[in-house]
Amino acid sequence: MAEVDSRGLPISTNSSRAAASYRTGVDLLLSAWPGAEDELRQAIDLDPEFALAHAALARLQAIKGRPTEAQASVARAQEIVVRSASPREISHVLTLSLAVKGQSAKALENALAHLDQWPRDVLILSLPLGAFGLFAFSGMADHDQARVDLCEKVADQYDPDDWWFLTYRGWSHAENGAVAKGRNLAQRGLERRRANANAAHAVAHAMFEQGATHEAETLIEGWLPEYDPAGMLHGHLAWHAALSALERDDPQHALAIYSRHVRPSVSLGLPINVVSDAVSLLWRLQAYGYEVPAGLWDEAERYASSKYANPGLAFVEIHIGLLSAATGRHVAATNRIVANTRRVADGALPAGSIVPAVGSAALAFANADYADCARILGPLTRDFARVGGSGAQREILEDTLLLALMRSGQAAQARDLLDRRLHRRPSQRDTRWSHQIEV
Repeated sequence: MAEVDSRGLPISTNSSRAAASYRTGVDLLLSAWPGAEDELRQAIDLDPEFALAHAALARLQAIKGRPTEAQASVARAQEIVVRSASPREISHVLTLSLAVKGQSAKALENALAHLDQWPRDVLILSLPLGAFGLFAFSGMADHDQARVDLCEKVADQYDPDDWWFLTYRGWSHAENGAVAKGRNLAQRGLERRRANANAAHAVAHAMFEQGATHEAETLIEGWLPEYDPAGMLHGHLAWHAALSALERDDPQHALAIYSRHVRPSVSLGLPINVVSDAVSLLWRLQAYGYEVPAGLWDEAERYASSKYANPGLAFVEIHIGLLSAATGRHVAATNRIVANTRRVADGALPAGSIVPAVGSAALAFANADYADCARILGPLTRDFARVGGSGAQREILEDTLLLALMRSGQAAQARDLLDRRLHRRPSQRDTRWSHQIEV
């Protein structure tokens, strides 16, 4: 009997044990659960010619920020797959190779073409989805809608109880404004596979969009102890709880969560999450008028410098801009703005001019030139989505603009921005700002 993957597609291996390890490893990868690498390496040990196992390992290594290892693994997969595998597996490995090598636009094009033929190829379907997926980092302003459209296009190909598809279909709808529908789908995904960090994350996001901060904290505090701190989303889920605490004006609890789970010296998460979570929480604390304890900014700066010394993804760059401004490294901030402006001119930044603009606005805000910050960010609100990430993550830009408008005496404009936020997400009870804005 031919071996199959976890969604029933044939896979080229003669080892039933290797196939079982591959299925387990892919599902652990898709649930952001520890153990995926061990399972995929076991599949390779059992069948060194198992191309899809090498490719899945490459995907995991790339997610974890280990590009050299990822490229070696995917090169091995490409070497093997052309010899005896099926057209689907050849396309599968090629698409993952493009993603691993940073050829994001081509990877997205290939992934969508691949899914037209093989919509149940779940590892390929995962590539465009998510806050850091190919859609999110494409520079598109409407990537939230694109994810929903893709999920709905293939929905009839998946079992109604498929835990992974429920998770990502739910997350996509919640991010795109259908929050109650999205939350329901994601909760069903979590019920069907409790050991599923992506589902807990999706539900927490939906709760954030609903303004259900207490529910989000209760969910995370009850679920997080079940998740190994080595899990790639452990620190990020704790960040959600800290953000909820801050939303209800409890900075001490937010800082306690940050110190225990989120700060770079303790988090074992993905570098992109460690940097963005640290910077965004500390920036919010400082911008809201709370004191950031000594050493926390410096720790974040050291970690970011070690991981992102050179300009890269737009999502990372906006956080580097905020970090440099907050820590007084204004020469470095200016140099990064110049470098990113050149990248925009060269077509190397799909998100476009929003990236250097955020760097300039952050400098203005740090210098208490709130009018200039508002002048820069105000016309760009529709471009915020182009940097990628989630609505909760991008809201730091909107919050910075709101504060700049309020502090520069532009209350009417602040009220208009807040009204647009609530129109976009009417389920969110945004009380933090309403009582502070007087027109």
